[in-house]
Amino acid sequence: MDATQQNMGAYKIARKAIGLCCAVLLLLCGVLFQTSASAGAAPVMVTDYTMTGDTDKMRIVLNFDGEPEPRWFLLRAPHRLVIDLPSTQMRLAVDQLKAKGLVANVRYGKTDGDTSRLVIVAKGPFLIDNFDVEAHKDDAGYRIAIELSAASERQFEQALAEQAITTAATIAGDKGDRKARQPLRRFTVVLDPGHGGIDGGAEGISGVQEKEVTLAFARELKAKLDALRTYDVILTRDSDVFLRLDERVRIARQHEADLFISIHADTIRLKGIRGATVYTVSDKASDAEAQALAERENLADQFGGPEVKTSSPEVVDILFDLIRRETHSFSMNFASTLVGELSTTVGLINNPHRFAGFKVLRAPDVPSVLVELGYLSNPEDEAQLLDPKWRDKAASSIINAISTFASAKAAAGG
Repeated sequence: MDATQQNMGAYKIARKAIGLCCAVLLLLCGVLFQTSASAGAAPVMVTDYTMTGDTDKMRIVLNFDGEPEPRWFLLRAPHRLVIDLPSTQMRLAVDQLKAKGLVANVRYGKTDGDTSRLVIVAKGPFLIDNFDVEAHKDDAGYRIAIELSAASERQFEQALAEQAITTAATIAGDKGDRKARQPLRRFTVVLDPGHGGIDGGAEGISGVQEKEVTLAFARELKAKLDALRTYDVILTRDSDVFLRLDERVRIARQHEADLFISIHADTIRLKGIRGATVYTVSDKASDAEAQALAERENLADQFGGPEVKTSSPEVVDILFDLIRRETHSFSMNFASTLVGELSTTVGLINNPHRFAGFKVLRAPDVPSVLVELGYLSNPEDEAQLLDPKWRDKAASSIINAISTFASAKAAAGG
């Protein structure tokens, strides 16, 4: 072998050695780069989670030690908000996720790789009023602040439709075969049998409880309304269950009720007083008896434990105030019509249209009245309340008032 061949052989060996060294160096550089990149992209941690509010409005706050990049969407069946959080770790205390107010359930876990998913299940249809990512003022991380409010099925479906357009995706939940077009909406009445469950309400001379009387009457009234095939009629409860006052209001609002009628049969210290009464809401009571009744009825929530207060008071803007004023006007009109109908068939107390600060009548967009059918403390009233013929007569009068009110609203384009 001459010198040239020896040099060429050495050159080839050197090239292979250099190539191998370069490959090793590139591999090491890649590993170092990935390690450095991983170190620079440490996952964001959720440091805290809180929920405040009631069955009408909820505020949810998640705190992070870094800036989150959330993607959220709505799903139906059940109604829920899904939040995906890339490069995020979540370790939340069980008590923080406890169901309350509008929220029925909260769960979380991993989806693909390092993405965490938070699922907030609601008790019914809802809307997202706000979804904000904010930096803390003290530069100590970020937070996501979410505000939910109870809504109707139609409103939720509309939000789903808008979501599908903006995301160019079909996010239809577990029932993709659901028709997008909703049927023509009928006049909707929500009947609210007062009390229930652990809250028996007033007790009559014979021992009958108010919760039994109100449920029996509401069922009969619903059956008669259903037979007309003109209205959609919903009961806030159809069994012996306890409902908070705001839960009753939420049911009315989620069904976009055109009318809410809360049914009661109280007792009074003066056993000689008898007759039906119709109440509307007002910050100032019409008389001492109305004030006392409102205070008693508003205490119903004490049977359900402490009330959950929201940390952000509702901002009443001009539009909200106008809606509330119009609703109050409708409530007053229906109350007047109802008094007129009842006066021809059942006994009424003196000044039968009264008003006070009833919590259950405070839906800002649903005309609402509370009807005291009579006093269980009066023997004659109690006998009437338990008499099927009297209940049929009283129900017919209420239906006549509903018909008049619905016709007037339809004529006005409402």
